[in-house]
Amino acid sequence: MITIEVRSHLVNAAVLGQFTLADFKELEEAVMYKIKFEGRVNLLFDLRDMARLTVDVAWEEIKFAREHRFDLWKIAVVTDSQWIAWSTWLTSLFTPAETRVFDDYNLASDWVAAV
Repeated sequence: MITIEVRSHLVNAAVLGQFTLADFKELEEAVMYKIKFEGRVNLLFDLRDMARLTVDVAWEEIKFAREHRFDLWKIAVVTDSQWIAWSTWLTSLFTPAETRVFDDYNLASDWVAAV
């Protein structure tokens, strides 16, 4: 399940349980809407409560980052999982967006919201 909050230049998403392809498509729509009307956006992913990620979601995430590499400004990922941190690093190779992994939500939120 995913929750998405859209503010100004920021899309804030939190995943609870399994991150499905339908969840990713919902996130993709929110990001594309912001890009269409506001240009580059920042993303904040709270993955602390994510139980697992399906392979199709991982692939879609890489494709999305590559296709929209110039539409993303900052990407903050909140997790305590080394596997997700590694996956974030891999995805960051496909976009010039500044990407950071945090274990503290408040630090991530402050960093990604700063202009």
